[in-house]
Amino acid sequence: MSEPMHHPSPARLRWLQREKRTLQAVWGLRAALLVGFFLLWELAARLGWIDPFIFSSPCRIWATLLRMGRSGELLLHTGTSVLETVVGFTLGTLAGTLAATLLWWSPFLSRILDPYLVVLNALPKTALGPIFIVWMGAGVGSIIAMTLAISLIVTILDMHQAFRSVEAEKLRLMQTLGATRLQTFLKLVLPSGFGAMINALKVNVGLSWVGVIMGEFLVSRAGLGYLIVYGSQVFQMDLVMTTVLILAAAAALMYQGILQLEKLLKKHIGVTV
Repeated sequence: MSEPMHHPSPARLRWLQREKRTLQAVWGLRAALLVGFFLLWELAARLGWIDPFIFSSPCRIWATLLRMGRSGELLLHTGTSVLETVVGFTLGTLAGTLAATLLWWSPFLSRILDPYLVVLNALPKTALGPIFIVWMGAGVGSIIAMTLAISLIVTILDMHQAFRSVEAEKLRLMQTLGATRLQTFLKLVLPSGFGAMINALKVNVGLSWVGVIMGEFLVSRAGLGYLIVYGSQVFQMDLVMTTVLILAAAAALMYQGILQLEKLLKKHIGVTV
């Protein structure tokens, strides 16, 4: 016999309808705000409220975007920055999580390194840029190193704090049941840290882009950071504003990818983040 179908109650249906209308209103207002911003920007440029040579305008940006697409510059520079960001983002997240795991595994090591991590986190990372250039040369390696310098320590501190925040009663229960330290980490500590890991990923999206753009400011001959520096030097503000908008779109897409990962963990793995 087939199982009886469970229909949602009228109250549940009304709640779902309200949630759907709210979501539609949120997305509609978001779109209206974005379109209104660009319309006001274009109007201000055309009416002379702002100088379009300095502030550019949406129409000029669109024309610059089309020109970059036809010449291949759009793919070259965007692809370069995205590749550097993804590599730095991935390495920073994995290395930071591994380092946090080692610190949790050895409280003695954690007590030794804690003050150094705090100092490194407070250190202005721009001061390390020339050092990386000397050590690794003016290339992709120094840019990725800059990205790691910005995101790695933050990831270590956040993940280590999440691992240490597991309730003591749960840890004692695992010990009582005879779990090894590895089993305790894999079955309790690591799943408990998924929320912090997702938050670290969200933060690292922005930090990775900051590191890449800073590195490209210093050494790159390709990438979005290079375009911003070049455009400002030759006063091509249309190019600068176009690049900034491309950068914002790329960062937003990466952030949306993290949100989709969060939904996947919630739906298929049962992790609450």
